[in-house]
Amino acid sequence: MSTIRKIKTSDLELKERVVSIQRVTKVTKGGRTFTFSAIVVVGNEAGIVGYGLGKANEVTTAIAKGMEDAKKNLIKVPIHKGTIPHEKISKYGGAKVFLKPASHGTGVVAGGAMRAVLESVGITDVLAKSKGSSNPHNLVKATFSALIDMRDPGSVAELRGISIDRVFNG
Repeated sequence: MSTIRKIKTSDLELKERVVSIQRVTKVTKGGRTFTFSAIVVVGNEAGIVGYGLGKANEVTTAIAKGMEDAKKNLIKVPIHKGTIPHEKISKYGGAKVFLKPASHGTGVVAGGAMRAVLESVGITDVLAKSKGSSNPHNLVKATFSALIDMRDPGSVAELRGISIDRVFNG
């Protein structure tokens, strides 16, 4: 039950968000060599989001490479009335994330890397908590893992053979 679908980037209006930039040092016999790695999240704020990693000798080039990588890894996320359809716990590496639907007007209650992903996908109301590692790489991947596993109310209703109203009202 996966929501991963290939999405054409040509007809989308994608907005980019830089999650983090790290300076990486390689020590060689001739001295230190500095390079940069950037994690970039792109989304159309209407249910489509992707992330990418770019590495280069300059920050701007690393961000551009990250954007190109993010456009290749787009996923579609079900959004129900500005929030997520149900609670989800997900883990990647040492990072563990917990996402919970929130009522209208709550806003995005999430920390750094998670906030960038959730806002890029177009979620306006959600409660989120990250536990364990605060490594932005693993947090972004754990958040994506949680969003990929989200099931929209229509497919759940169809699977159970009931109406959408009964999915929410039990």
